[in-house]
Amino acid sequence: MTGFAERFRSFDRPSKVLMVNQFTINVGFYMLMPYLAGYLSGPLGLAGWAVGLVLGIRNFSQQGMFLVGGTLADRFGYKPLIVAGCVLRTAGFALLSVTSSLPSLIVASAATGFAGALFNPAVRAYLAADAGERRLEAFSVFNVFYQGGILAGPVVGLALTAVDFRLTCLVAAAVFGVLTVVQIRALPAHENERDRSSVWSDWRAVVANRSFLLFALVMIGSYVLSFQTYLALPMEARRITGSETSATVLIAGLFVISGGLAIAGQLKITAWAKDRWPPGTCLAVGMTFMAAAFVAPLTVARAGPVVAGAGLLVSAALLAVGTVVVFPFEMDTVVRLSGDRLVATHYGFYNTIVGVGILLGNLFTGTVFDLARRAGFPEFPWLALTVIGAVCAFGLRGLDRSRLQTSVVQ
Repeated sequence: MTGFAERFRSFDRPSKVLMVNQFTINVGFYMLMPYLAGYLSGPLGLAGWAVGLVLGIRNFSQQGMFLVGGTLADRFGYKPLIVAGCVLRTAGFALLSVTSSLPSLIVASAATGFAGALFNPAVRAYLAADAGERRLEAFSVFNVFYQGGILAGPVVGLALTAVDFRLTCLVAAAVFGVLTVVQIRALPAHENERDRSSVWSDWRAVVANRSFLLFALVMIGSYVLSFQTYLALPMEARRITGSETSATVLIAGLFVISGGLAIAGQLKITAWAKDRWPPGTCLAVGMTFMAAAFVAPLTVARAGPVVAGAGLLVSAALLAVGTVVVFPFEMDTVVRLSGDRLVATHYGFYNTIVGVGILLGNLFTGTVFDLARRAGFPEFPWLALTVIGAVCAFGLRGLDRSRLQTSVVQ
């Protein structure tokens, strides 16, 4: 912990502010979002389709608008977009606390989603610019704060929601309200180079960057696999335990292992990988870990609940290690492939691509799980996920060998 604190203090003020902000952003977000579906379907009594609509609009307004947020950040500066995102999320969470009508819930959900689209690319572009040659190290420290917020948020939210979910919404709104003030007062403005070309020209330049597009497409697999911590592993936990209480304990264990490994191992694992391999190889190694994560549930798919549960815990651990290896090199690669031009726009477009990939990947995963269970082949979904990871790992090695990751279309 001392080494981590020293590493954190070694960065300039903007980077430190952005790292702490990200922890707080995730605490505010994850104290509320895991319990939103239960609130909508329970106390508010919304039908299933309405709950899905509200959650779907939140996801689309973030994932589908990342490109817009990144473009605005490159044109108007990183700080204004970060501030605007915090203001909008404050308003969205506050509205959730006082409304019960479907139209108002949709507006609140869209606001919270679009807020993420505004500040997410701006934060990453600002951090990359401020850290300079220390980008890789900065993103490693950043991910520790990121994962810490994901771990702390649901715990805080559980305590608040036990009183009243509306209280959770108000506290989350207050968190983002404080963040807004912090951004205005503590975050220096960053004078990024303003491009005077048209938005369409900027977007055409990004789309014409073949190296970047290929990288983004291959990296969809990383996001599809890592998201199974929230989809396939909890689904399987509920299936094998047969008890909601036991399932809750097992799922909590999955998240503790995943977040704990990311927090404890991020800096050491990044340094270890950096000392041994070039960035492209590090990405492929991380993806290989993620592919291997599904071998454990594959081999124990027909075992009893204790053995099958252990397989899920092993899977969560390997997924966490793979994600820890991939994340800083992934963020650094996006900057390198952008040629340090329109960095936020590249991040926005990248997030949009992987967002679409996550949507399709989750649809595929859920469908395959249903079909495999009906057909009596519980191993098949895990085999499919392993194959996806292996294909993407080979794809990353191919990109590295052909030097596409270091060649940027001018």
